[in-house]
Amino acid sequence: MKALITGASSGIGREMAKYLAKLGYDLILVARDREKLEQLQRELPVKVKVIVVDLAIEQKVKELYVLVRPEEIDLLVNNAGFGVFGNFVETETARELSLINVNIKAVHMLTKFFLKDMVKRNKGHILNVASTAAFYPGPLMATYYASKSYVYRLSLGIQEELRRKKSKVKISVLCPGPVDTNFNQTAGVTFALKSLESSYVAKYAIDQTLKGKEVIIPGFKMKCAKFLGHFLSDKMLAKIAYRIQRKKRK
Repeated sequence: MKALITGASSGIGREMAKYLAKLGYDLILVARDREKLEQLQRELPVKVKVIVVDLAIEQKVKELYVLVRPEEIDLLVNNAGFGVFGNFVETETARELSLINVNIKAVHMLTKFFLKDMVKRNKGHILNVASTAAFYPGPLMATYYASKSYVYRLSLGIQEELRRKKSKVKISVLCPGPVDTNFNQTAGVTFALKSLESSYVAKYAIDQTLKGKEVIIPGFKMKCAKFLGHFLSDKMLAKIAYRIQRKKRK
């Protein structure tokens, strides 16, 4: 068994790599930080290949797929992503376009590329990492929320196509709330809500993915938040989200 994980150098991706190694998966770990990837490689008791790639560059995404295609990936984890905090008219356009490239374009491309191969073999799992942000409008993090909504809807749409074709390939989408990672440092925020441990989220996500679960929401509070959101208007959800985001300012 072999898994490829993007954004594997820290946070959820790193913990997923450690857990999958315990399950006996050989690993292909992808990120920009070679030092952290190689450190993780030394810690794991399975065969690990390290690939340093900037997923914000479209050509590099294509090259990554061509490089690893012969490996016959059983599990693809599209985990790489980051956030940008601030009023939309004030945030840096180049930074947001990079976010769109990583959070949306790279996920879209890798999902399509590897899915075609999995469908031919009629086996495999893809886990796309979104967020509970996918369910709501996101004032002060509008681009990030929108990117995760794209990942969420894309994953659900593809899974329905696979179901109707009776394919054995499964796509899951992970929608965690705040997780104890370096995400907030990258985005320039502090979490207003209590964070879950990344090791717990990683294990829960992998276990549910391998069971074929479509939408994965770790933690009882986030499940409740998703349920209650059905009873509120988008305008009200935006107001609530704004109040929460304001508390994130450093």
